[in-house]
Amino acid sequence: MTSSATPSSWQDLRAAEPAFEDTVRKRFQQYRHHVLATLRADGSPRVTGLEVEFRMDALWFGMMPNSRKALDLRRDPRFAVQANPGPDADMTDGDVRVSGRAAEITDPAVLARFVDEVTPPQPFLLFRADPAEVVRTGLDGDDLVVQVWRPGHPLRTLRRAADDSPVRET
Repeated sequence: MTSSATPSSWQDLRAAEPAFEDTVRKRFQQYRHHVLATLRADGSPRVTGLEVEFRMDALWFGMMPNSRKALDLRRDPRFAVQANPGPDADMTDGDVRVSGRAAEITDPAVLARFVDEVTPPQPFLLFRADPAEVVRTGLDGDDLVVQVWRPGHPLRTLRRAADDSPVRET
């Protein structure tokens, strides 16, 4: 579900690739609900709906206590979250996903600040998403373009034509 890269902070992505971070954040902000993948106790995937928040220089997941996704993340913090693809097949803004590790936040000051900014339903659990891989897939003419960022590496852009030609890195 995630790469083997060591997770970093959302600020690391913004510092390394500000234009890419802006594109990814804006893509998530187009819709309220997205899809979160977690791992069940038996290792099988669980997929569920989720709202995400970009605040306080981080990507956040809020959820109900004892929800299956919260229990999954407490046991195994690996996740992948896919941006809502939207109402049609156009995908003009591309397809975006983030994978990494979720850190549960228990610091009262951080929780209070989040409540002040977001006013989530009570009670709630808060997880900070620490990205290990951020991917955007889109079209440019007839080419499929995949941008991949991993901590400590430059943004990679891979292009694949609709024929049998090899993938090109640009």
